[in-house]
Amino acid sequence: MLNLDKTEVVVLGLSASPAGNNAYALILKEIDGERRLPIIIGAFEAQAIALEMEGVMPPRPMTHDFFKNYIDALHASLVEVNIDDLNEGTFYAKLSFDNLDEEIDARPSDAIAMAVRYKAPIYVKTEIMEETAMDPFADSDEEEEVQEDMLSGYGSSPAGKAATSLEHKIKKLEDNLNKAIADEDYEKAADLRDQINKLIDN
Repeated sequence: MLNLDKTEVVVLGLSASPAGNNAYALILKEIDGERRLPIIIGAFEAQAIALEMEGVMPPRPMTHDFFKNYIDALHASLVEVNIDDLNEGTFYAKLSFDNLDEEIDARPSDAIAMAVRYKAPIYVKTEIMEETAMDPFADSDEEEEVQEDMLSGYGSSPAGKAATSLEHKIKKLEDNLNKAIADEDYEKAADLRDQINKLIDN
């Protein structure tokens, strides 16, 4: 049954944030629509999300991997994540587990880092989506005519690059990404992955 109080979203990507200070914009996209919800998160959480989504296995468990291992050891599982409040520009989230009657408070960045590890659904309170989400196609009759991606405000590359130039740039970034992973420089790897995702999304 459709729950009208919350909207299911997926992680569309991560992008460097104009807020600076190693901040990133986590972009969530509704499953049954085109609206995007950007949430500013820290570099560590962005790295934790990006590495898991790309299937990169660090030699030692990161904090969110440790949490998952601990939860698994208790024979529990994450059921869903709900971003259910927005207060003075700060988002709040809750985690629901299959063996707990109560939800656990968490930052959205940590909650989503856990959700991608469990492949658990992510929901945003519909009221929050209506108030803060953006539709990149709202002013266009045809989606293919849209010239400005919503991520452009978060450091995406300019539109209109030649396909051959774009492919070359992506290939170079992928080579650097593989080297960073081999060197266990995961912060650099996450940054390179963000750059690649921004180019692909454009």
